[in-house]
Amino acid sequence: MIDEICVNDIALIEEASIEPAPGLTAITGETGAGKTALLNACRLLSGQRGDKTMVREGASEACVSGRFYVAATDEELLASGAEREVCVVRRMSADGRSRVKLDGQIASVTELSEAVAPLIDLCSQHDQHALMSRSAHRNLLDLFAASALDGLAEAYADAFSQATRARAHLDEIICARRSSDARLEEARFLLSQVDPVDPSLADYEELTAFVRRSENAEVLARTSNEAHEALSCEQGVLDGLNAAIALIEEGARYDDALAPHAGSLREATYIVEDVAREVLRYRDAIDLDMSTLEQCQLRVAEYQGLIRKYGPALEDVIAKADEARRQVSMLEDSEGAEEAAREAVAQAEEALSAAATALHDARAEAAPRLAAEANEVMEGLQMGSASIECVVDMLPRGSWTAQGPDDVELLFKPSSNMGARPLSKVASGGELSRIMLALHVVMGEADGISTLVFDEIDAGVGGSVANALASVLARLARTHQVIVVTHLAQVASRADKQYVVIKQETDGVASTTITQVAGEERVTEIARMLSGTESSASLAHARELLESA
Repeated sequence: MIDEICVNDIALIEEASIEPAPGLTAITGETGAGKTALLNACRLLSGQRGDKTMVREGASEACVSGRFYVAATDEELLASGAEREVCVVRRMSADGRSRVKLDGQIASVTELSEAVAPLIDLCSQHDQHALMSRSAHRNLLDLFAASALDGLAEAYADAFSQATRARAHLDEIICARRSSDARLEEARFLLSQVDPVDPSLADYEELTAFVRRSENAEVLARTSNEAHEALSCEQGVLDGLNAAIALIEEGARYDDALAPHAGSLREATYIVEDVAREVLRYRDAIDLDMSTLEQCQLRVAEYQGLIRKYGPALEDVIAKADEARRQVSMLEDSEGAEEAAREAVAQAEEALSAAATALHDARAEAAPRLAAEANEVMEGLQMGSASIECVVDMLPRGSWTAQGPDDVELLFKPSSNMGARPLSKVASGGELSRIMLALHVVMGEADGISTLVFDEIDAGVGGSVANALASVLARLARTHQVIVVTHLAQVASRADKQYVVIKQETDGVASTTITQVAGEERVTEIARMLSGTESSASLAHARELLESA
């Protein structure tokens, strides 16, 4: 729901704001005063394309801001029935650049559209593209019949998904069988190369480490022996350390400051002795077994041969072998697998057919009710014998979608003795506006739209039709916030709030102001709308309209 809209420098409006009522709000004024500028502001707020021509002449940019209240999505807020506030600012510069802020944060026009567009339906004669779309017709019917379709659409969508997966699995098996001979031979050959080696990452690492040590056994024996001698032999590291310790201890008899250094060197001798023992043990453990080395070299060569063919790493070799085993398993039993897949498809299609029939029957039962209720409202709008029909046809299986098996279309009959044809072919702009109004009334809160903005809905309307239109808009305002740009006093008098758009000219520059009217000011405006004058008769008629609203 729109709580407030502020407009700056759009068309002829320098600065204006409105706070629409939760129910019906009327925007009135002389023709050409600039009432449509408010509709353009709503378009900008809902994320529609802006145009630099919207910027008031002489201004650097146009700005429209709005505050909305939407149903809370947070569980705690939802439980308490609270609403969430959304604040939008959109600027359109004179060079055509658009900037958006959503709840104080910079946002894109797409993000704005996603946040606000679902909340507002702009119902002018230029915003009726949705009424031409068959998918929109199906959505309208499904929303209208939500209770009757409860669970049926979900069951159909699930069955459609399962049937799609079953068919895809069957197609995969059939495709595999067509190329099974070559693929099976290739997979078996790969396994004939890999399985005898029985590759393992741990085994390969252990083998390569062993071969590296064995192939360099002579170097390892020499270096470890020389290292031991350098540490332990006469004049070696240990002798040098012990000599240094003795000299420092001798000096410590005369200066205690040297004593800690002797202790540190003594700790170092323990470490050197441990290293010397370990190096000696390592040297003595070297045992070059040429037979074992040759066996390990051969096995490493087998590993490296597999890596060159199926690598670049051993992990790739193992993964390809696993995939080859899967293919062999599937291809060797492809005939049985295909038979099982065909049976699964048959079962899935049977379940889908049952779900499709149930969904189609429920839609077909609800379609005449939707048309009948809409026609009742249209009759109240005095559209003569014009009516709509809602036709539900089950499509061939190949045309079914996840949304259902049906083609749903709204058809229009201009009169009772004429055939029903698609809305886009025969309905005029004014008729489409009233049909859209009737559908919104029938849908009630089920359409999920909080605010409806009507422009030009009263084009060419007068007399008793004006009274009927006013009654329908007031009825619609029970379930929606309705903003209507109107020339009809009958509509304006039924509004909870009324704003007047006035065009003025100062020094050859035109500007538009928007002011809420109430009390005698509203009586005067209604009188102007009735007769163009403020005669005693028109004022009395205006008061009568307001009192009876």
